[in-house]
Amino acid sequence: MELLDAIILGLVQGITEFLPVSSSGHLVFAREWLHVDGINALAFDAILHFATTLAVIVYFRSDIWRLVQVALRKLGRLPVREKDWLLLKALLIGTIPAVIAGLLLQSLISDYLQSSLVVAGILFLSSIFFLYAEWRYSVAPPHGELTLKRGLQVGLFQMLALMPGMSRSGATIAGGMMMGLTRIEATKFSFLLAIPITLGVGIKMTLDLMKEEGAVAWTQIGVGAVVAFVTALFVIHLFLIFIRRYTLWPFIWYGIILSMLVAYVSWVA
Repeated sequence: MELLDAIILGLVQGITEFLPVSSSGHLVFAREWLHVDGINALAFDAILHFATTLAVIVYFRSDIWRLVQVALRKLGRLPVREKDWLLLKALLIGTIPAVIAGLLLQSLISDYLQSSLVVAGILFLSSIFFLYAEWRYSVAPPHGELTLKRGLQVGLFQMLALMPGMSRSGATIAGGMMMGLTRIEATKFSFLLAIPITLGVGIKMTLDLMKEEGAVAWTQIGVGAVVAFVTALFVIHLFLIFIRRYTLWPFIWYGIILSMLVAYVSWVA
């Protein structure tokens, strides 16, 4: 892996991890284009997951610290703000479906759903799903706040992100919108919900990496991780500003056009 490859992959991960465009799908496309595979690809995925998870932790540090305090106060049987306690429980419950599905299906997905053509197909279908969510949102405006049931429902949508080409943030944001949350409420919940699952994926990939034999390009991977971290911080901030004012339509059209382009190139090749 060359240093330029690491920078490009870091940028791809940092930009796409929290946008509704599928970071895993873009990494598949980018790795095939750069011809990066083997142990360095595994190591890079593991470290990049840690880097972008760290970015969302840093960005939402005040919210996370408040939730930690809520958990500690509950353990000490002290009074807490009910809305914060509900958010913490919703995040815990919403994480469970993706954890179970990941443990059961991850190896199957890794073996059979990693080609560019398959990823392009899933990306196209995910764009149609986001289109439906936006249509539902326009005809049935948001009517409720976060509840444990809605937290679980958004967690079920998060399971879709196991498929490369399906955006985790897109699935949870669209799912939250369909369940009655506003775009910004669904987005904030999506970002906080990302922390346990992306951190868990990073730990699992790192453990898998420790079992592998071969030289790892740690310098290049470290540079890519820094690029991914800094880029993700900017993208999170800009996307939260964007989603307060606009819809998911730009990402829907982007996904449709990109999926068709990749499918065409893959079919011709």
